[in-house]
Amino acid sequence: MVRAIAVLCATTPAFAQQGTTLERVEITGSSIKRVQTEGATPVQTITRTEIERAGIVNAEQLLMRISANGTGADNLSSNVGIQLGTTDRNNNGNSSANLRGLGSSSTLVLLNGRRIAAHGAKGNSVDLNWIPMAAVERVEVLKDGASATYGTDAIGGVINFILRKDYAGFEAGGFVDVTEEGGGNIYRGSLLGGWGNLERDRFNVMASLAFDKQEKLGGTERSFSNGFQPARGLSPDTAGTPFATQTGVAGTAIGATYTLPTTGSQTYNRANLLSFQGNCDSIPGMSQYQSALWGAPGARFACAYDYGGSAVLIQPLERTNFVGRGAFAINPDTTAFVETVVGRSVATKQFEPYQITTNLATAYPVNGPYYQNLSAYIPSFDATKPIAYRWRCTDCGGRTIETTTDAYRVLAGLEGTLMKKWDYKIGLSTAESKAQSVLGEGYLFTAAMNAALASGVVNPWVPLGQSQPAAGMAALRGASAAGTRLFDGKSKTTELDGVISGELAQLPAGALSAAVGFDWRKESYAFSDGSTTTNPVFLAPFDPEFPKVSRDIKAVFAEVAVPVVKGLEATLAVRHDDYSDFGTTTNPKVSLKYMPVKQVLVRGSYNTGFRAPSFFQLYTAQALSQIPGNIADPELCPRGNVAGADLSVCAIRPNGLIGGNPALKPEESKQWTVGLVLSPTDWFTAAIDLWEIKRTNLIYQITPQQIIANYAQFGPSYIQRGTDGRIDGPGGFIRAGFVNADGDITRGTDLSLQATGKLAGATITGTFDGTYIDSHRTRIFSSQPYVETAGQWNSRDLFVRWKHQLGVTYTRGPWSSTVSQSYTSGYKDEKPVGTVPAGWNPKVDSYTVYNVSATYTGIKNLTITAGIKNLFDTDPPFTAHNLDFAAGAGWDPRVADPRGRAYTLRLNYVFF
Repeated sequence: MVRAIAVLCATTPAFAQQGTTLERVEITGSSIKRVQTEGATPVQTITRTEIERAGIVNAEQLLMRISANGTGADNLSSNVGIQLGTTDRNNNGNSSANLRGLGSSSTLVLLNGRRIAAHGAKGNSVDLNWIPMAAVERVEVLKDGASATYGTDAIGGVINFILRKDYAGFEAGGFVDVTEEGGGNIYRGSLLGGWGNLERDRFNVMASLAFDKQEKLGGTERSFSNGFQPARGLSPDTAGTPFATQTGVAGTAIGATYTLPTTGSQTYNRANLLSFQGNCDSIPGMSQYQSALWGAPGARFACAYDYGGSAVLIQPLERTNFVGRGAFAINPDTTAFVETVVGRSVATKQFEPYQITTNLATAYPVNGPYYQNLSAYIPSFDATKPIAYRWRCTDCGGRTIETTTDAYRVLAGLEGTLMKKWDYKIGLSTAESKAQSVLGEGYLFTAAMNAALASGVVNPWVPLGQSQPAAGMAALRGASAAGTRLFDGKSKTTELDGVISGELAQLPAGALSAAVGFDWRKESYAFSDGSTTTNPVFLAPFDPEFPKVSRDIKAVFAEVAVPVVKGLEATLAVRHDDYSDFGTTTNPKVSLKYMPVKQVLVRGSYNTGFRAPSFFQLYTAQALSQIPGNIADPELCPRGNVAGADLSVCAIRPNGLIGGNPALKPEESKQWTVGLVLSPTDWFTAAIDLWEIKRTNLIYQITPQQIIANYAQFGPSYIQRGTDGRIDGPGGFIRAGFVNADGDITRGTDLSLQATGKLAGATITGTFDGTYIDSHRTRIFSSQPYVETAGQWNSRDLFVRWKHQLGVTYTRGPWSSTVSQSYTSGYKDEKPVGTVPAGWNPKVDSYTVYNVSATYTGIKNLTITAGIKNLFDTDPPFTAHNLDFAAGAGWDPRVADPRGRAYTLRLNYVFF
């Protein structure tokens, strides 16, 4: 059986391409202009035609189809945005690239070969939603480190989005992508116009405007989004239900615990009327709490709520992008240009309704009209005392955050040749990304909500078929924080750069070429948090105020291509960067290309790289907060293991000091690639590249618990004892936050195949692009053994063993059609907490999706493309994970698309 795939991913050596115009161009990863056939590093090129045939609307969709891109929490469905990790929290509205799975901040994203501002929410990485895909001519993906050329962030590789230039005419396009089951539909409209020809008229102006919209897909709209599958090891671990569960608190009606005459001495600390009646599932989303699965016998009479299954699978998103460019040929050797790119995206993230846990101050009052007396089920129930409970406030609505991101870049530059032999370019640009998040329904002001709960007018036990009383709804609306500014952040970059390249001499084996350049940047970042500076909000994600900070970067770089002997070329590059806030770094790169015969190419490279600490990691304000759970004092507790000693030091809850670390050093890398490209015929090419990346000084967010667990490595300098000598005493705390950890090692193989042939007047092209992760090992301390994570479940990045794209395109006359396959291998699943049921499968299955499309150009000026995505309506594979600290309940959005089968139609008409 031939498994076919979209033509997206062939890393094909340029020497095997037919009909290539020998024009000197700059290839991503090198500063030397040269003819394309001279490329020495693996650069994957994806054309506009291929993007359109695949029904791709945005850069996020494109990155999901690149095998070298990691399987991490980088798309809008998997970017939880509320989790407690500082790096990800409040990162709303941001989609990121993540080559090699090394994190979005280790992938450099360029637009027309130059930097753009990082997303305003965190300043960690470029937001892919800003990329104007309707104006993209091609995308080049460098799967090798490039710090020697571009500086920071290029450890994992480089993605260069190259826009259309010198366009003359006017065209309009429309696109729809509609799911069969409903929800998650996508629409786009675009206009492109241009006037003038640089060679003939000495000028060209062009503009592109595009708008696309992605509709919401709710968790209840797909059956696989289901957090209650106890036979497979998946069940919600929460008693916060729409019909509230009473909780054990001393001084309340059920007390801290209770017993039942029928179960002997077993104590319980949860009680739900529906559980006693065997009717937990009578309320949508509720189920009997699986106390045996979780090893929690005290919750035997609680109900649970499938909060994961209620979460939004695809958040609604609207994007508007504008590109304007004007170029003027001052003379045959000099062209001046101005380019403006502006974008706005509005993303609406919705989480499950808030779970409210009351205490004595907010417990339901004895005289309340909805007081729930369980004395018929619990003999010890004391109806003279208030009720503490855990309630999922579905009446409050799902917690909603709307994030608007406005971004732009304005670039002015000159490019051309000097003395007919030296190519040069120089540019001045300014770029900015500003993100603002505003709370919607589901978030509540703390004081107003506490007052509403304590008043008794809110009924947490609304029976099936009834609704919250008017007085209760009025109290909830009065506590709503909808419209409150959660945060706004702004990232800005100003850059002046230039490069000149050309041939220095003609050697016996060929031309000796070189390039030199400079790069000056000023970067700044500011963050303002509204959720804590105004009226405190229930469980609103928070980050401290962040006054504007900035830094200057000065860099010089050089590159030389040396033809050693016939067929053997060495390229040497080096870059020196000087950062105003942490110092200097120098990074070299050497690459070799050997072509003994035209059918064989052997290539390899070695380079070092670095990633500068982000502003957030350096300068986030440090703050104290109590550590959840008990820990043991690493010094005093051992002394307590003697008769009469104070054992309280073995179960303490001290404060932890978390935040930025101005002493952070940049991450560093050493990496290599070795590759072989074979082109035995003029219609077939195969390429295989082995690679390894070793990072050190990895910036890691350490927790206070890890400080204690690794006390021998950290030592007493990370412990501040209080005036009484205890960590939990007055003035005591544990220092944590961002540190430079030891690092990780990632190793893998890329495989690419391409075949093109003629058959009965038609052209048939087959392509294959795959990435195998042999190993990803990581550790915090050099004294520790490495931990292997390839093929293992992880809450952030999944290092799945194998991903590929495979496809066949058939072209004859005005018709072309593509059949494609996307494949992601399975991995070892997250082990269920508590008792592992017999039905648990320790491995998540592989995920395979087929797509088809057809294009017709037989009508003058009109292009029609229709397609079916996910032809066989394949559901995402099951995983025993339920939302916490990673998105998805019973499925994983890092791996799979939840939309199911979808139908696409694209029309493009050229008016002139």
